[in-house]
Amino acid sequence: MLVVSGGMGAGHDGAARELVRQLGERGVATEVRDFLDALPRPHRPLLKGWHAFTARYTPRLFDWMARCEERDSVVREATQRVCRTARRAVARWAAGGFDAVVSVFPLATQTLGMLRWSGELGVPVVCCLTDPAPNRLWTHPGVDVYLTALEATATEAAERYGVAMSVGGPLVDPAFRRPVDEAVRPAVRAELGVSPDRLMVLLAAGALGSGEVMASATAVRDVPGTVAVVLCGRNDRLRRKAAASRGVVALGWRDDMPRLLAAADVLVHNAGGLSLTEALVAGVPAVSYRVLAGHGRQNAATLARAGLVPWPRTPEELAEVLRRQASRGRMSLLPTPSPGTAETIEALTRRGRTG
Repeated sequence: MLVVSGGMGAGHDGAARELVRQLGERGVATEVRDFLDALPRPHRPLLKGWHAFTARYTPRLFDWMARCEERDSVVREATQRVCRTARRAVARWAAGGFDAVVSVFPLATQTLGMLRWSGELGVPVVCCLTDPAPNRLWTHPGVDVYLTALEATATEAAERYGVAMSVGGPLVDPAFRRPVDEAVRPAVRAELGVSPDRLMVLLAAGALGSGEVMASATAVRDVPGTVAVVLCGRNDRLRRKAAASRGVVALGWRDDMPRLLAAADVLVHNAGGLSLTEALVAGVPAVSYRVLAGHGRQNAATLARAGLVPWPRTPEELAEVLRRQASRGRMSLLPTPSPGTAETIEALTRRGRTG
């Protein structure tokens, strides 16, 4: 199995790692590639830099570009050119005797769809969506199978694009499904300096720490009895700024999300990425707030319509929703269906070998 991810943020790579682990348990050998490596060397930092800059500093432009991707436009044509540029390298990767190729990155989905549609790729292409909201970049007529974590995603994809998707379940570490050790919660809170009688709200802003994170942290902190614990990712500037703010706990990149979620009462997210999926699996109530433009708004809207994650717009609404979500208690909202993602893909490869 060839799995193609994309090194923009950490969510796609996290999903790829979990898929590889699950396939490995089923005896499926895998190889993982980063779609960005298929691009000409000068293009890689430009693509990553442009994405990070527009998402962080020019949200209106970022949102406009996302809307342009939904129709035939200059922006969409530019994206298609980037994907066509990667065709030769991706075709070379896929020529390694694989039974199927899986994409967990939207641009990779486009390139693989092109290769499959033209007949250059002779094995099935599977797209595993890592976003709650489907968008046009995740779909291509050359894709054979679509798998998603949410029924709401599949419903919207059918209504909006006429694309049939199956619910395969979330690609997150099984540690998030395990019962919480009663000793972990007080231990983590003690490490962070969070009093047992306070509402601990974990703020997730992705690996880049993008968006209006400090405004969100301030709004959370101002709710009586609440402590804002900010996950700043690899954004050291944000971490220093958050650490200097009264009543805010600032954390850098962390590899112990199961422990942090065990200690938290609510997760506030701004993009709908991997941390949100992990929270929903772990049963931690979540809230969308001051979401990123483009995919952040799309994801928040899908989650709100599905009744999974409320999306307050003002600090006053946020305070009310935080209290309501915290009082709900833990309840996993993303069960693993049968067959799951890895099982579906493994069956697809088995059919290919015997057919």
